[in-house]
Amino acid sequence: MKTTTFLVALGAAAASASWAPVHHHKRAESCGQYDTIELGAFKLYNNMWGKDSGSGSQCVGLDSGPNSSDIAWHATWSWSGGEGKVKSYPNVESRPTNKKVSDLKTINTSWKWSYNGQDIVGDVAYDIFTAPTAGGDAAYEIMIWTAALGGAGPISETGKEVDTPTIGGQQWKLFKGTNAATTVFSFVAPTELQDYSGNLAEFFNYLTSKQSFPADQYFLSIGAGTEPFSGQNAVFTTTSYTLSY
Repeated sequence: MKTTTFLVALGAAAASASWAPVHHHKRAESCGQYDTIELGAFKLYNNMWGKDSGSGSQCVGLDSGPNSSDIAWHATWSWSGGEGKVKSYPNVESRPTNKKVSDLKTINTSWKWSYNGQDIVGDVAYDIFTAPTAGGDAAYEIMIWTAALGGAGPISETGKEVDTPTIGGQQWKLFKGTNAATTVFSFVAPTELQDYSGNLAEFFNYLTSKQSFPADQYFLSIGAGTEPFSGQNAVFTTTSYTLSY
């Protein structure tokens, strides 16, 4: 898909949306625009930041976890209208506290997921924000797409990849763009990775050595979820998700 400015809005919306914690027991559905389910060091976040660009609905639910940091969850959604615009980012999020990129040598993760539904356009991605100060305004957004579905494309200044690095034994297409003052790097897998495992710190090692990324940036958040553009009766299921640093 030719990249347009609609994707740029994600960074600011996801980084600035205020938390409205809602405490639920396991298997309860959360359907409010910014509902969260508290999971210790994680939050399951029904982030519908872009819902007003179309029409539809979305809910998230916890299936199990966290046991040994292993979380299973799902999101159900239907979105129409606002062609080419991201409607939401249901995700599990962790927020490293006072940690610089240079502090975390390992960010080990595993993620098993599946998708069902009609005419799904969207992506499945890690979404990571960093700032020059702890808790400051986001200066960088790093996305790691494990899938691009139905023609979805990342933020890009040119619409073409700027590099094709091999990280963790997997080749990626790297795109670069901007969202106002935020620089956005997107690593896109050439094929769907429905069973992914790796060390996310390796992406930052590459960025600092090859893309002039400053290692003294502070982590703001690390999310793992899906960005729906459009589709009907979609069910996104994470059967297992782990993250440790």
